Amino acid sequence: MSGASPRLDKWLWYARFLKSRSLASKLCKSGKVRVNGKLVKKAHVVVQPGDVLTFPLGPHIRLIKILKLGLRRGPAKEAQLLYEDLEPPVHSKPTAAVEPVAKREPGAGRPTKSHRRAIDRLMGLFRGR
Repeated sequence: MSGASPRLDKWLWYARFLKSRSLASKLCKSGKVRVNGKLVKKAHVVVQPGDVLTFPLGPHIRLIKILKLGLRRGPAKEAQLLYEDLEPPVHSKPTAAVEPVAKREPGAGRPTKSHRRAIDRLMGLFRGR
């Protein structure tokens, strides 16, 4: 590309937000992507450094500022230099009420292997050695 700005779907693919360019194109055509606050319904919208993208990705809404235009789909480290994440997704685990674990009395619960063998001998079930 000789100085030309890439299309939105290509940039999303370059920046590794989506696995394929066709998935990026489908996201753009779904009408769920905003460029600088304006709703976009076409994948061929031209993006430039400084543009702010808002789009859903999984359970999160991503807010991304374009820093550089990519020339290729490179490794992840290179892709992370193309944008600034203005609102990184918060990965939090659901906090369940933690109940204290009940302590058993010694000897309560399942018998150990040696206890089970002793019970079998007592009951006459053991027919081995």
